[in-house]
Amino acid sequence: VQLQASGGGLVQAGGSLRLSCAASGRAASRLSMGWFRQTPGKEREFVSAVSWRGNSIYNGDSVEGRFTISRDNGKNTVYLQMNSLKPEDTAVYYCAADPGTTLWRHARSWNYWGQGTQVTVSS
Repeated sequence: VQLQASGGGLVQAGGSLRLSCAASGRAASRLSMGWFRQTPGKEREFVSAVSWRGNSIYNGDSVEGRFTISRDNGKNTVYLQMNSLKPEDTAVYYCAADPGTTLWRHARSWNYWGQGTQVTVSS
């Protein structure tokens, strides 16, 4: 499985961005998919995840109510709509996928990773 993330950029505090992550490869369907983020010197932080059917969603506490994850299974793509962005949301955002059904908060439990996309929120 290959994951290609896109949509990062520079935005002012209070603004919005939408990240996309497309999965490809022979096992690209029926994957749980999620987003993590990482800043220098820190562990990868769980942001949000969605089951392959889209009926189970799990958000990290720091983004609850501001970020929305969704997916389009016809395109094997997951999205992260980020609203009301704050400077502390600045990080490299990584897309993750896993054939299992559990939406893990721990990065080590996810099998596939995208290359990361930089999100910078200015104050």
